[in-house]
Amino acid sequence: MRKALIKRKTNETDISLSLDLDGNGIYDIETGCGFLDHMLELFSSHGKFNITLKCIGDTDVDFHHSVEDVGICLGQAFSQAIGDRAGIERYCCEFIPMDEALVMAAVDISGRSHLSFSLGQLCEKAGSFDTELVEEFMRAFVRNSGITLHIKKIDGTNTHHIIEAAFKAFARSLSFAASINQKYKNEIPSTKGVL
Repeated sequence: MRKALIKRKTNETDISLSLDLDGNGIYDIETGCGFLDHMLELFSSHGKFNITLKCIGDTDVDFHHSVEDVGICLGQAFSQAIGDRAGIERYCCEFIPMDEALVMAAVDISGRSHLSFSLGQLCEKAGSFDTELVEEFMRAFVRNSGITLHIKKIDGTNTHHIIEAAFKAFARSLSFAASINQKYKNEIPSTKGVL
């Protein structure tokens, strides 16, 4: 069972999170930030991850602490749930269109944290959400999950569409990379023998 439960409490946020990598996209998400909820619901649905998440944060300041800390917790949950990585596909690259937007996400569940992020010039806000926080979320996830993630905008002008395509592409690429190849289910997908 590839599941994880994370609880994290700081002076800025109080988070409880459960993750099931082998779910069917069921979610119950409350972060105090509507736009982040929407993106994480897409992430859950398109990745077929079951996610239950409750974040109480200092949103009276802004959404920064909540977004970053949710990324930390989700990354930790992923790392815990994926275990020793035996049998995983490891790699995946997905291109997702969203109307005029086209975004690529490529994942390597490598044990090495790296983010290459390039969504171009976004509008400063999507609703009340600071769009620079998308990169903060991805960076927090990557650092705490031990994955390599490349996210690139290929085309697009609408900020909401670009960000939505990014979350969908990330979800689908991570889901396939984390999936088990039954033919090699007991093998670590590395010539080193460890990830």
